[in-house]
Amino acid sequence: MPDTNGAPNSNPKPNPNKQERPPLLKKSKIIADNTLAGQLFPAVRRVSSTSPSSSESHTTSATNDANFGFGDRDYVYPSFLGPHTTRNRVNVKSTSKSQRNKHDLPARSESMPSNLSCEAKVESKMKPKPKLKAEKDLNALSIQVSSSASSALSGSSSANFSNARRPSAHRYSWILLLLKFLCTLSVSHTLYLRNEVSKLQEENISLRRACSHVDLASAGIMELEEVNSLVYFGNADSRTVALYMVVFILVIPFALYKYLDYLPRIIDLLKRKYTIKEEVPLMKRIAYVVDVCFSVYPYAKLLALLFSTLFLIGYGGLALYAVGDGSFIEAIWLSWSFVADSGNHADMVGAGPRIVSVLISSGGMLIFAMMLGLVSDAISEKVDSLRKGKSEVIESNHILVLGWSDKLGSLLKQLAIANKSIGGGVVVVLAERDKEEMEMDIAKLEFDFMGTSVICRSGSPLILADLKKVSVSKARAIIVLASDENADQSDARALRVVLSLTGVREGLRGHVVVEMSDLDNEPLVKLVGGELIETVVAHDVIGRLMIQCALQPGLAQIWEDILGFENAEFYIKRWPQLDGVPFEDVLVSFPEAIPCGVKVAAYGGKIIINPDDRYVLKEGDEVLVIAEDDDTYVPGLLPEVNKGLFPRITDPPKYPERILFCGWRRDIDDMIMVLEAFLAPGSELWMFNEVPENDREKKLTDGGLDISGLENIKLVHHVGNAVIRRHLEGLPLETFDSILILADESVEDSIVHSDSRSLATLLLIRDIQSKRLPNKDSRLVPLRHSVFSQSSWIREMQQASDRSIIISEILDSRTRNLVSVSRISDYVLSNELVSMALAMVAEDKQINRVLEELFAEEGNELCIKPAEFYLYDQEEVCFYDIMRRGRQRREIVIGYRIAAAERAVINPAGKSKQRKWSLDDVFVVISSGD
Repeated sequence: MPDTNGAPNSNPKPNPNKQERPPLLKKSKIIADNTLAGQLFPAVRRVSSTSPSSSESHTTSATNDANFGFGDRDYVYPSFLGPHTTRNRVNVKSTSKSQRNKHDLPARSESMPSNLSCEAKVESKMKPKPKLKAEKDLNALSIQVSSSASSALSGSSSANFSNARRPSAHRYSWILLLLKFLCTLSVSHTLYLRNEVSKLQEENISLRRACSHVDLASAGIMELEEVNSLVYFGNADSRTVALYMVVFILVIPFALYKYLDYLPRIIDLLKRKYTIKEEVPLMKRIAYVVDVCFSVYPYAKLLALLFSTLFLIGYGGLALYAVGDGSFIEAIWLSWSFVADSGNHADMVGAGPRIVSVLISSGGMLIFAMMLGLVSDAISEKVDSLRKGKSEVIESNHILVLGWSDKLGSLLKQLAIANKSIGGGVVVVLAERDKEEMEMDIAKLEFDFMGTSVICRSGSPLILADLKKVSVSKARAIIVLASDENADQSDARALRVVLSLTGVREGLRGHVVVEMSDLDNEPLVKLVGGELIETVVAHDVIGRLMIQCALQPGLAQIWEDILGFENAEFYIKRWPQLDGVPFEDVLVSFPEAIPCGVKVAAYGGKIIINPDDRYVLKEGDEVLVIAEDDDTYVPGLLPEVNKGLFPRITDPPKYPERILFCGWRRDIDDMIMVLEAFLAPGSELWMFNEVPENDREKKLTDGGLDISGLENIKLVHHVGNAVIRRHLEGLPLETFDSILILADESVEDSIVHSDSRSLATLLLIRDIQSKRLPNKDSRLVPLRHSVFSQSSWIREMQQASDRSIIISEILDSRTRNLVSVSRISDYVLSNELVSMALAMVAEDKQINRVLEELFAEEGNELCIKPAEFYLYDQEEVCFYDIMRRGRQRREIVIGYRIAAAERAVINPAGKSKQRKWSLDDVFVVISSGD
């Protein structure tokens, strides 16, 4: 029947015999209460499915409002966990969307109770349904919601609820993406399975047709193949799993690349741990670790390539097994063949196998390209290491040169000559230069090394690894060259090199020869190095040689012959057959050598030069000789020597001399002290340089010179530039006995500049002297070289050179050639003489004691004596006789120079041969200096 509103009743008449239904479980709405109203509990009203009568609605509402308790709320026991244990579930009917929108207005708060009752009345007029037990219980419950609480909740809860859901949606967005991907994958796999089913059906039909024509033997073979297919996972299920694995492995890298940085956040979320500080992304950390591995471990790239190859073979074999019909082992073999040879995939049949084989072949080509790159890089690195001199030297008993300087060329030349007798040796050079540059500079020397190999390596002598690279512990001698820096920096670097050498764990087999620049720094280096260190102070050696050569013209050439290995040099060797022989007989016992000292074993190996004739050699003593080589002399029978009669002339007394120093050397104070020992009282030393006079005395005093304590010489100071003519003209150049042109301290770092300055000063001094010399004296002097007869200024300079001695400190051998050709100066070649001394001490460190004594101002010295001290004019005697006569003067005669000859002969051959001598001849002797 129609209701009061005229609408027809759509509910049918209830069946009294129908069994009562259980209550429906629906998701309950949260009941809004004014005490629980807030952002988390939006206001929702609950309405029963059956409405009470209109007369009972208000009464029931009021009663239930008063009896409603906390246990009646649905959120205490959630509906999705099942029926309540103490109360029956009730059906809840919510308002429609339009009604909720209407009640959300502010006016809803006042009409809320009436609306509830009106809705109940409308529902009561509808055709009644069969009442259930739960509905009867629900009729006793009526909820009255406060209008004010509902109004407040309706506005705030909607906004806050939406805000609370936003972080959750953002947090699980990656889960949605993963679900989408899985859905797509499932659809693709469904299509693939459908295609496989159709294929299997076709194969089943073909197999049925084939089985009808197969005999028993064929049936046995098929059974065996089935067994093998089970062994190699040949069933359909294994291929499906293989396909899943292929797809999963293919997707994993992309997923990791996309979401790898979120992994730490997910871990922290699962552990309920929240970190506020910012961390480096995981992908960057992994990239950094890979970079470090490739940089630190040399074989990391090779291992990575090997792993990539194995992975490609395994992954490709799995993919071929998934899309093909062969066994798994056969698929692995095909994958390897595709990787090794990209052309093998042309024989594949079917779309799936062809696609997979093409991809495997492409990966194989990529791996092959990577392998070629690694091999090419390894070869290039090895070639570059060899080119730059980074490889290890596998040598022993070699000579090691540490450092690079302008002395290296002449040093290598002397070492090559020294090793000529043994067929050549090995010289290793370690310097902080490129290997190719060093080899090119050595090749420019245009010198035959006579079998000696020169090996260059690039590295620092201060680094132990570089020292071990050149087999420093197996070298028989180590030479440390001074650098091109100033003296203090050069000696400081030499000290650091010595410290590095003492730190070699394996120890040193040979001795170390260190070139020093300043004599004051020598004790410190010896203190650090100990007994293995032998020092050669370049400036001190050259300064002493210059003074000796200035006082004795022609001594420079003799020192070159003795120090170099081209002619005669010093050797020390033991001769047991000479034990018990006095030194006067030992002196004439060597036809090819000249004995000049004894190394006394009883005195701890002390070398005594020019010993007494009555000294008898004992067991363990060694003989110091001057010979051409160490294997060219042996003692022989004693010759018959006739001393005869000879003039008993004593050395003339020393006369005061006037010497000029042009330039200022760093060790000029030491040179003044040497001059004080050699010169007679009343001598004058003129000092001409650009250093102010007040600063000179301070520098000399700081160097350790006591100016007031000088007894034999007087210092005369003049300030001026040695390359300016008008400054030189203010000096009495024609009155000096000797002039020493020094390499000035201000330009000593530049060899070319220093030699240019010395050569310019030499030419100016000679020109001024030639203009001031009287003509009558010039006509009496014969010319030494007819090649300069057409050049008047050269001839005048040669005439002036016979009136005074000029010693020029020349550093470059090319400049020496210019001076030697013109013969306008007796010269000293600094770098070459120092290189000779270094090479000689490197071959035998005992020779350093000999050189130190010969260079000193006290003790034995090398001198040039006139022939009138040993013979009469035109007397015919042998060289042995002259040696015997020299022993009467406590001298050892080691050579001579004929009047017409230009060079002296040291250790002459045919010592027992008679010859005539002239008083114009001179003899080279080692004198005691008494």
